[in-house]
Amino acid sequence: MISDYVFTVADRFLKYVTIDTQSDPNSDTFPSTEKQKDLGRLLVEELQQMGVADAHLDAYGYVYATIPANTEKKVPVLCFCSHMDTSSDCSGTGVKPIVHRHYDGSDIVLPDDPTQVISVKQHPYLKEKIGEDIITASGTTLLGADDKAGVAIIMDLAHFLMTHPDVKHGAIKILFTPDEEIGRGVDKVDMKKLGADFGYTLDGGTRGSYTDETFSANAVIVTFHGISAHPGLAKGKMVNSMKVAGTFLDLLPKDSFSPETTEDREGFVHPVQIEGTVEKTTVQFIIRDFETEQLKMHEKRLEEFAKQAVGRYEGASYTFESREQYRNMKDILKNYPQVTEYVKEAMKRSDVTFHQESARGGTDGSRLSYMGLPCPDIFTGEMAFHSKQEYVSIQDMQKSVEVLVNLVQIWEENS
Repeated sequence: MISDYVFTVADRFLKYVTIDTQSDPNSDTFPSTEKQKDLGRLLVEELQQMGVADAHLDAYGYVYATIPANTEKKVPVLCFCSHMDTSSDCSGTGVKPIVHRHYDGSDIVLPDDPTQVISVKQHPYLKEKIGEDIITASGTTLLGADDKAGVAIIMDLAHFLMTHPDVKHGAIKILFTPDEEIGRGVDKVDMKKLGADFGYTLDGGTRGSYTDETFSANAVIVTFHGISAHPGLAKGKMVNSMKVAGTFLDLLPKDSFSPETTEDREGFVHPVQIEGTVEKTTVQFIIRDFETEQLKMHEKRLEEFAKQAVGRYEGASYTFESREQYRNMKDILKNYPQVTEYVKEAMKRSDVTFHQESARGGTDGSRLSYMGLPCPDIFTGEMAFHSKQEYVSIQDMQKSVEVLVNLVQIWEENS
């Protein structure tokens, strides 16, 4: 059935990426930017035109929708989720997507800034994309495949199911979230209204990738307190908290313990923001590890460095605050092996090679899994995200749609 289908995913994607949905980590509103709702309103309109009657955008910028079951079987309710916002790391204003048809394997020079070159050396996945159709931005913005590729894939799944009532499936819930890129993606989600039993985010990379494990994550704020004095009369009195913080940062290992020196399953401690005056300086950190119990060990080591730094400045002091951000979804998903097994089968039916991955980061699914919705991540084809060199293969997005069509049928068959 899917082999005869005329996919809509590429056309949808090309439309969605032109809508600026960048989130703002410095905003205290929810969503952090109103412009994210511009895409939300379009998605609701398109879903309603398909016949998805309950599609709506709520006050917080979430899109909810239900594709009703068309089987007599009692099938677990599935949710497919993607985020609408794009990263604040790179401009998302005025995105001009370019389709490179029948990619020939050469470096891709982006026309609006020829210094932006998507090279095969830096992006070896391109070697597997020869002959496919690659979408990039024009060189001055990110593309927005993270995660509008996921949004477009879910929308094409909805279109397929609404136009192919003979394909049997249980109730399907659709959830599009704002503010995922700034860590607030599920802060206001209404789990009761969502009403799903299992979920899948569509926010992964290479074709066939499946992520059922993420970092566990904490945030830490270390605040150093000094003593202020008039600089002309400061001898023996002033303690500059910024210098204490500088000493503290200099104590961090140069060859380990950091994002730039770790890989695979190694955890890290990462300073992400510093702000200070003579009297008070705060340093914000993110702490990451696949083993949740290791977070406390990392924090203990970090606090030792803070103690050492303060010890070098008489009169200085510090405070140390830790806050949980998210936890490794693997600890939840291991209790529901069918969630993974059905994806394996769906990829097999779609002639896609399944490969399981651990994400050195987190997704909406990390938190949703601990909110009662076991929720791993499935590939979209999005690559080089958060950068001007972001790209996606149309054929990867189409394959993801095909996998989802097979997946909903497998859940129905096994119910």
